[in-house]
Amino acid sequence: MDRTSSKTLAALWMAGWLTLMLVIAIAGREATREINVFQLMEMRSIIGFMMLYPLIHAQGGLAAMRTQRLPQHISRNIIHYGAQLGWFFALTLIPIGQVVAIEFTMPIWTAILAATFLGERMTIWKITAILLGLIGVIVIVRPATSQVDPGQLIALAAAVVFGISVTMVKFLTRTEQTITILFWMLVVQSVAGLFPALYAWHWPAAHLWIWVIIIAFCGTFSHYCMARALLHADATVVIPMDFLRVPLSAAAGWLIYSERLDLFTVLGAALILTGNLLNLKPSASPPVSAKK
Repeated sequence: MDRTSSKTLAALWMAGWLTLMLVIAIAGREATREINVFQLMEMRSIIGFMMLYPLIHAQGGLAAMRTQRLPQHISRNIIHYGAQLGWFFALTLIPIGQVVAIEFTMPIWTAILAATFLGERMTIWKITAILLGLIGVIVIVRPATSQVDPGQLIALAAAVVFGISVTMVKFLTRTEQTITILFWMLVVQSVAGLFPALYAWHWPAAHLWIWVIIIAFCGTFSHYCMARALLHADATVVIPMDFLRVPLSAAAGWLIYSERLDLFTVLGAALILTGNLLNLKPSASPPVSAKK
């Protein structure tokens, strides 16, 4: 696999990631106007599997997808399924920019969980990042006021559960290939969501199929763009580019849906993103002890 170091190529692949992630947020908002979220998730998983199959075939077909860690795949993907449901529900309730800003707390929850369960060490920068992220969430959600929106709480819960899912993925990557993890994600989520989707099913109108296919494509291949970007540059170069998703999502919400973000959301997002930047700093001081 080509591992040529190139910040230009990394930026181009990240442009693909940003585009796909922005499009999936808009497509999700449009599709959930007329399609139940359970049905949307089921269609996304099945169509995504068909899109992924050429890569599965290239890796040796279904026989190559065998795993000795099926219970871990099942538990991880049920958790991930719940996080995705929450994310799509939040899109129907609060501005897109706010959903994405709260979503960026996910690396903070991942850092806490990785230190607790995977034995990863906590540095002063990680602790500072966690504190800034928590303050940012409080600023956005403002629990001491009467303005707390259920959509904000759902988005926050989804971010926490995404953090659990990412931690479990890090555990799986010690023995499993990326294509195997993606394969079992689509299979498990297709099975988990089948009965709720059938219960809520109604045949989508023709124009809705376009949004569903867009969601399936973006959801399946956005992570491929991220992986390619990481091939050409270090994470400390690539990950900060993803922070552009917050202003881009806010701009899309404003241009398409006339959504306006208040000062609290902007300030909270700034704190969360600052925390994420600090989390990328290499350890320059003795680590703070963490549970092994």
